[in-house]
Amino acid sequence: MARTFRYTTLALTISAAVLLSACDNNQDPVAQSPAATTSDAAQSQPADNTNATPAATAISEADVASHYADLAHAVYLDALTAAQALDKAIATLLAEPNEANLEAARQAWLQARIPYQQSEAFRFGNAVVDDWEGQLNAWPLDEGLIDYVAADDYQHELGNEGATANLIANQTLTIGGETLDASELSSQLLADLNEIGGSEANVATGYHAIEFLLWGQDLNGFEAGAGQRPVTDFVQGEACTNGNCDRRAAYLSAASELLVNDLQWMVGQWSADEAGNYRAELLALPTQDVFQKMLFGMGSLSLGELAGERMKVALEANSYEDEHDCFSDNTHNSHYYNGKGIQNIYLGSYQALDGSVTSGPSLSALVAEKNPELDQRLRDDLDSTMEALTVMKEAAEGESAMTFDMMIAPGNETGATIINDAIAALAQQTGSIEQVAAVVGVDSLQPDDAGHSF
Repeated sequence: MARTFRYTTLALTISAAVLLSACDNNQDPVAQSPAATTSDAAQSQPADNTNATPAATAISEADVASHYADLAHAVYLDALTAAQALDKAIATLLAEPNEANLEAARQAWLQARIPYQQSEAFRFGNAVVDDWEGQLNAWPLDEGLIDYVAADDYQHELGNEGATANLIANQTLTIGGETLDASELSSQLLADLNEIGGSEANVATGYHAIEFLLWGQDLNGFEAGAGQRPVTDFVQGEACTNGNCDRRAAYLSAASELLVNDLQWMVGQWSADEAGNYRAELLALPTQDVFQKMLFGMGSLSLGELAGERMKVALEANSYEDEHDCFSDNTHNSHYYNGKGIQNIYLGSYQALDGSVTSGPSLSALVAEKNPELDQRLRDDLDSTMEALTVMKEAAEGESAMTFDMMIAPGNETGATIINDAIAALAQQTGSIEQVAAVVGVDSLQPDDAGHSF
């Protein structure tokens, strides 16, 4: 089931000319989600900021670099706030397990994904993020490490001794001849269990571990439906189903606590109020080095990660085990907000879940001063990508919902077209990102393609 969720950057330059010919832009634009207001922001999507116009005055390169750090801080702070709301919802569920509280916790998880997925464009190029993010967002995972699974159709990494360890049911774990004490399901223990036995499929923490505990396995294959974990899996006493409800609750609580703590740490790394953090280190670099990180992050998430690992792999293998938010069937939103995060960095704007907006000197404005035609081309490419991802999102949420795991089913030509259109748009925008790099003084961008060809 599992595959590597990190990879070494490949020094493969992408031909912009080839990429620009790979996509058909003749599809009609699809309207973005409406802007959030203060009163309904928790249920709304971030506003479309694609119509922002470059400033008329000269743009300072140092200000663009500094605002990049401001954006990162705003996104991670929003992710932290959403994770704290999720933690509160989980505490309510565990205190009073009922259907309403389970649904509220699931909705809080879905909301928490919106800002976090927009943060992923900061991962590539910033080692402080890349070295940290696996504890929060590693996937795919062998969920049998955590809890019970249906034996008949459980696909896992071959040779992974932890694939059926079921930490919730067992207080000891034996891997590679070593026996570990798992009697206390603390945040530290869960963190220590990540990649145990050398398998990256052994993921004990983060959004997807919490997702699995809230939804359970999705046993529907290519058919409609997400996981259907019963709320009685969290009921203490005789009404407990599937055993070990006390440990299941302890596990979920510890995983949620760790998620909040990890995000608090990352918020601090980007804060303007803390000395000696990553922000200070970043902004001490020449501005072209910061621009390289910005554009490399945009290009690598566009191409190798989103178009490649998260879409192309699943589609070509017809593998629902390779969809990103596989237990909740939220994968379309995961992809959509990854795309939005890329666009945010170029336009220098981020709208939080509460409707507040962080905006300032942008790469777009800087490029517009130097090459307005290229700036418009990349802005148009980013719009085209968001239109393609909106088609995917709307298809997955409409009356006859076709979620991502249904789109990748063998013989689903409509679904394949939706995904391939998004892949092509992402490839095209990567070509324009490379051209922008040259304009702002980045000699060789070489965004990561993760070994995929497009």
